[in-house]
Amino acid sequence: MCLNDENIVILYRYEIEGLKPEDLLGFFEKWPNPPNPDKRLALLKNSEHVLIAFDDNNGKVVGFINAITDKTLSAYIPLLEVLPEYRKRGIGGELVKRMIGILNDLYMIDICCDDELAVYYEKFGFRKVAGMVYRNYDKV
Repeated sequence: MCLNDENIVILYRYEIEGLKPEDLLGFFEKWPNPPNPDKRLALLKNSEHVLIAFDDNNGKVVGFINAITDKTLSAYIPLLEVLPEYRKRGIGGELVKRMIGILNDLYMIDICCDDELAVYYEKFGFRKVAGMVYRNYDKV
């Protein structure tokens, strides 16, 4: 549990039981072609690890993070999302720290992010490296 300066209590849950597609509206606002709510729920269901942040006052999903892993050596965190109106309150950082805690027995935990977000992830011990990505923007 985390209490911020506006007395909003954020609860964190490690399962998605009871989550509905409509609970995931408002995320991916900067994506050129964001996944629809059904795909959002499917990607969480198909992830090895998921952590959801809820506003305890209204039960609203306000953020989430997921990870995919080979269960042996490596993990990849594809998504960290926090609703715009809940940002700058430590929710994203708490999601990242808790996910690192889950994955900490693995050799490598990778995240791909836009350049302007690299400084954010460096606060958690991630290092900037060269990488390549291939995107099928029409497949979201």
